[in-house]
Amino acid sequence: MTVLRRSLAALAGALCLAPALLLTAAPARAETTAVTVLLDWFVNPDHAPLVVAREQGFFAAHGLDVTLQAPADPADPPKLVAAGRVDLGVSYQPQLHMQVDQGLPLLRVGTLVATPLNTVIVLADGPVQTLADLKGRTVGFSLSGFEDGVLGTMLNTVGLSMDDVEMINVNFSLSPALLSGQVDAIVGGYRNFELTQLELEGAEGRAFFPEEHGVPPYDELVLIAHADRVGEPWLDAFMAALEEGTQYLINHPEESWDLFLAAYPDLDDPLNRRAWVDTLPRFALRPAVVDGPRYDRMGAFLAEHGLTGDPAPVERLAVDVRTR
Repeated sequence: MTVLRRSLAALAGALCLAPALLLTAAPARAETTAVTVLLDWFVNPDHAPLVVAREQGFFAAHGLDVTLQAPADPADPPKLVAAGRVDLGVSYQPQLHMQVDQGLPLLRVGTLVATPLNTVIVLADGPVQTLADLKGRTVGFSLSGFEDGVLGTMLNTVGLSMDDVEMINVNFSLSPALLSGQVDAIVGGYRNFELTQLELEGAEGRAFFPEEHGVPPYDELVLIAHADRVGEPWLDAFMAALEEGTQYLINHPEESWDLFLAAYPDLDDPLNRRAWVDTLPRFALRPAVVDGPRYDRMGAFLAEHGLTGDPAPVERLAVDVRTR
């Protein structure tokens, strides 16, 4: 066989084998894991890291198909996570302590908002100018339990107690109850929402911050999972994608706002625009990391106020899944 014929034969053989080689060399397509996150309430700027991580494709890049679901009832996330009916829930650090104390198999696996948002709010031109002025006044609330411990501690710093105020359940109409004069103050209003809501209604609010009046700092919004699931690989991938989403959000707030509105166009209003800006500095930049001493302090606080039994150790409350 001539050199030319041998070359042509080799080339023909290579061409015949090429498809098989390509099929053999092609990597297997990674499977996608579906993850449902039950929010604490309707979607709002507090959930921005989750929305950005989904809309910018960070979850997808980690092999996750994430669904963000609003609850029928704000009390649902811990119950449904504990029952294994959803993968993750958005909840609150203080409530997590109480839920674990009640025996729910929950663990904090991430943090969204790493500072308190809760406040006691009054009208700036109203009769309450200091916390001491709450004596004999009415205070509106939405959820009992932790709010009692917050307000009680704040009142103690000015020589008052819960016996000095009248608590009125206004459900979730905190700002309307204050504006209408139904109550003299509200507890549980968020500094990044209710204060702006009052301003947009033509009123000026004054906020008293719990962490400046005896309440230890805490994580406002946390991600919770069933304790038996913290070793599953998708959870590490979820937290990696969430950190990437948070970094993008902080570095590109305007582009992230556009992503947020593209997903939820009905939220394009002055209140949410202001809340977006006000919440940016409060997001956890390292959402997987656990601040153990912070959990110890809140556990001691809740036990001292009779809201839980003996404080649970940190490992029963929170975990960094990325170090396991």
